[in-house]
Amino acid sequence: MTLDSYTKGTWLPYEELTDDEFGAAGHSLFDGPLTWPVMVARKSALLANVATMAAYTERHGVLFAPHGKTTMSPELFAEQLDAGAWGITVATANQALAAHRFGVPRILIANEILDEKVLRWAATRPDLLFYVDSRAGVEVAAAALAAVPGGKLSVLVELGRAGERTGCRGVAEAAELARVAAAVPGLTVAGVAGYEGGLPDAAAVSAWMGELASLADEIADLVPGSPIVSAGGSAWFDAVVDTLAPDGKPLTDRTIILRSGAYVSHDDGFYAVRTPFVRHPEEGSLASALEVWAQVLSVPEPGLALLGAGRRDVPFDQDLPVPLRIRALDGTLREPGAARVTRLDDQHAYLDLGDTEVAPGELVCLGISHPCTAFDKWRVVPVVDDEHRIVDVLNTHF
Repeated sequence: MTLDSYTKGTWLPYEELTDDEFGAAGHSLFDGPLTWPVMVARKSALLANVATMAAYTERHGVLFAPHGKTTMSPELFAEQLDAGAWGITVATANQALAAHRFGVPRILIANEILDEKVLRWAATRPDLLFYVDSRAGVEVAAAALAAVPGGKLSVLVELGRAGERTGCRGVAEAAELARVAAAVPGLTVAGVAGYEGGLPDAAAVSAWMGELASLADEIADLVPGSPIVSAGGSAWFDAVVDTLAPDGKPLTDRTIILRSGAYVSHDDGFYAVRTPFVRHPEEGSLASALEVWAQVLSVPEPGLALLGAGRRDVPFDQDLPVPLRIRALDGTLREPGAARVTRLDDQHAYLDLGDTEVAPGELVCLGISHPCTAFDKWRVVPVVDDEHRIVDVLNTHF
């Protein structure tokens, strides 16, 4: 990729730089060709998080297909695969196409695909899985296969819950759909899948995962080989593992695939309190890797500062960003005290200062909440070391 005057967060009005040139120049975050706001990723935290989750899944005897929709970054996909990930999960056809272009060896589309032209493409790629939850989905798959001589498709039957998102409503309905799908020439039922992230606690997750396991048993005669059972967001993967693979060994003859994605960068908000590693610190820990640096634009009245970062720059769907530190005009760092972000406009953050003082031109480092809606705001994310020297670049493809 090339960084140029169109690259958000950089200041390159007269030149273009390749990723390699940008990463090799040795710039500091604070004296390089950057402008504010800019989101950066700390390399040490990214690598530690990848290693932690790789060790966790290996220790518990499950496969891992981290959800790529969090980052859509080929550089991070490569790190995850190199650490032992079985494949990469995506949510849409476009994301699957991007992952294929990145060279991902196995792609799990954790969603229904009812676009026949997409499935005609998928029918020539044997290492791709997608969901079905209706006869309509099976019929589209059958039509795609009829148009591709020798084509093959593999599906996971999705189990859902009343009032929630996609998925068959109940084990009986899902099992019947699996039998309909298995009767289509060229269409393989590889197993079952679901998403537990909306459930309130570990007990509810365990109970629902029991239903998913029951569905896997119900359709085992339709599946060539070991049935896949896939689940696991970033909040309750411990309960998933405890139910499906206690003591590091999957129950019966099943292939368990976790799909957690937000772990790779973690955050300072939503997942900071919800990750299973808070409940089980003996299993490891995650570190927030993302920082958004914004400049103090104005201190128009006592107790209020306006930062130059808003809804276009930081996620706000789960929680508002959190001030982590302040960089003074002389380069020294200090704690933010009681300062907190109370509101966002498109390009401004309202910082309630409390007893903290800031001056126009100073920088505020913001931690984010919910990385899945942070990466998609930035085409290029500089990677920094622990001294905030730029050492690499992440590209995103949303």
